[in-house]
Amino acid sequence: MTATAPAPAPVRAHIPAFVPRFALVLAALLATLFAAAAPATAHAALTASDPKDGAVVATAPAQVTLSFSEQVAMGDDSIRVMDPQGKRVDTGELRDMCSGSTIRYGTALHSGLPNGTYTVAWQAVSADSHPISGAFTFSIGAPSATQVALPTQQAGGGPVGVAYGLARYAAYAGFIVLVGGAAFILLCWRRGSAERPLQKLVLRGWVTLTAATLAMLALRNPYTGSGKFADVFDLDGLKAVLETKTGASLVSRLLLLGAAALFIAVLFGAYARRRQVAETASSPDPAGEDTAAQDRKDTTDLAFGLGIGGSVLAAGIAATWALAEHASTGIQPGIAMPADILHLLAVATWLGGLAALLVALHKVPDIEREAVRRFSKVAFISVLVLTVTGVYQSWRQLGSWSALTDTSYGRLLLIKVGLVAALVGIAYVSRGWTARLAESRVGSGVAGAKGRVSRETRSGVSRETTTGVAREAKARETKARETKGDVSRETSRETVPEATLETVPADPRRAAQLARQHAARENAREKQVRDSDPGRAGLRRSVLAEACVAVALLAVTTILTGTEPGRAVQQETGRNGSATAVPDRAVKITLPFDTGGQNGKGTVRLELDPGRVGANTLHLWADGPDGQPVDLPEIKVAFTLPAKDIGPLPLAPDRAAPGHWSSSGVQLPLAGEWRIDVTVRTSDIDQTTVQKNVKIG
Repeated sequence: MTATAPAPAPVRAHIPAFVPRFALVLAALLATLFAAAAPATAHAALTASDPKDGAVVATAPAQVTLSFSEQVAMGDDSIRVMDPQGKRVDTGELRDMCSGSTIRYGTALHSGLPNGTYTVAWQAVSADSHPISGAFTFSIGAPSATQVALPTQQAGGGPVGVAYGLARYAAYAGFIVLVGGAAFILLCWRRGSAERPLQKLVLRGWVTLTAATLAMLALRNPYTGSGKFADVFDLDGLKAVLETKTGASLVSRLLLLGAAALFIAVLFGAYARRRQVAETASSPDPAGEDTAAQDRKDTTDLAFGLGIGGSVLAAGIAATWALAEHASTGIQPGIAMPADILHLLAVATWLGGLAALLVALHKVPDIEREAVRRFSKVAFISVLVLTVTGVYQSWRQLGSWSALTDTSYGRLLLIKVGLVAALVGIAYVSRGWTARLAESRVGSGVAGAKGRVSRETRSGVSRETTTGVAREAKARETKARETKGDVSRETSRETVPEATLETVPADPRRAAQLARQHAARENAREKQVRDSDPGRAGLRRSVLAEACVAVALLAVTTILTGTEPGRAVQQETGRNGSATAVPDRAVKITLPFDTGGQNGKGTVRLELDPGRVGANTLHLWADGPDGQPVDLPEIKVAFTLPAKDIGPLPLAPDRAAPGHWSSSGVQLPLAGEWRIDVTVRTSDIDQTTVQKNVKIG
């Protein structure tokens, strides 16, 4: 969930009585959804291979096959098999062996392979557009030394991955500013369509989203492939990207952004001019009143059309994410994709509106309080939509309460919830400032009048007035020369308007200097008016704090979209603290350890194959915090079945390779929930035991 702020931050009225009841119902719904979770994944995961990782086979296999938890995209070069000298021994032809719900791909091997250790490296693109990769070894006859180093960089990593991640962050930010800024103008403050600061904000959002989308399209090939920037110029790779679901979504987004450019031109062009004409049109003549009424009606109709067209464009752009990422895979995609679109639109309306409000409070001192109150209502509705869609997405991606703390996705989600809570607190402060916000006083003051004239002049609205003032200035100057009157600078400033004095000089350099001085005076006046109302200044500071937290929230959300969901992780390691044996699939668990000494932290990955009663093969891998293999001095395993008072059954696995131990013929006599204790020693005195329950049956 990307919701960022409280129910109405700046609303003066008390919170409605139904809100607490709604919160209780929502909490109950969350618990019910988590309790009823069903199996599903979003990132694909390798579930099996033949030969298995670390296996020693008597004769050379004819092929290598890989099985995945969900559909993946692979090419002819996606599976590579190398001999101990690093020479490829596969045919390079991908075999699609998928059948029904079984997702399996393979590649044939050359015949007559000698004994030794072989390395399999694979890479694929998950159905949710994220690249995945891995590597493992198997041996023919007996293990041997190998010159092949297992790749340490995951697919989608490295500098290209960083650049792609930054582009994805910029795309989200541009979308939020573009959609939220336009929504703020049409829903909360239509006069803002003629304000240059808001125009610049929305236009920059469009430019950022367009540039980020182009960057993602260019980087997609190296991001999912070699990881080299040079492949940006690979036209064949770009063509292949355009044929994928992600490539089609990015191209569709660019086409929609072209239509959005026309929307922006109408909003800040025709609509802004019509609205200014409709506001200033007034005549005692009945015919003139009819014309003014017609102008106002035409302006209202144009605003309605812009609202409908903008909503369709915003939903279309949001759909380019929903159709290509997490929402399009896993369970209930027909519900998940519309929910994801609503979630993104609510995020943009709230956060983008918050950015527009901050700009307006800082750059446009005469913004009406009513605009702030309207935004409060819009924000409240956005938060409700965010809450409902966020709860659904959390259930869909996590699946259980334990995934909140046991997976990276869940921990990131907790950080996100904490940032939302911080926004709630800051928004409560904003609500207090809004209650003390004074009515706009700029319209009645001299400074406010000059500020409006200045803005209208810069917008080209009152050019005729400016020309008339210039003529009057020249006439005054001529008259002054004829009478040779000795008029002091102070008297001139009192009797001649400032705009008159500034248009007198014929020297372009002097005119430019006066223009800069005039702009500086206008900025000083605006700042004086802006800071004259303590309520407005306090609200501006609190909204700025909300915006800063929102930036951090957006960063966490961007990372979250590239993180393997908790459901996928727990499908591999089990649910509710126990790994469940699946027929013909090994039980896999991951156990973090910390012996307390130097270099005492890491994880142990355990695989029990086939994970059923009778004989099993055990594999253990030890990894350091950096993900690299750790060659421990000692590692021991014990199996216990408490319900039957069996065990502990000790086991000392044999070292197969650095950081890898295995043992065959592990006998588990009965079905039930077995406890696996893994004892890890990292030095002569530093040792710890970690455990997890495994269901065997």
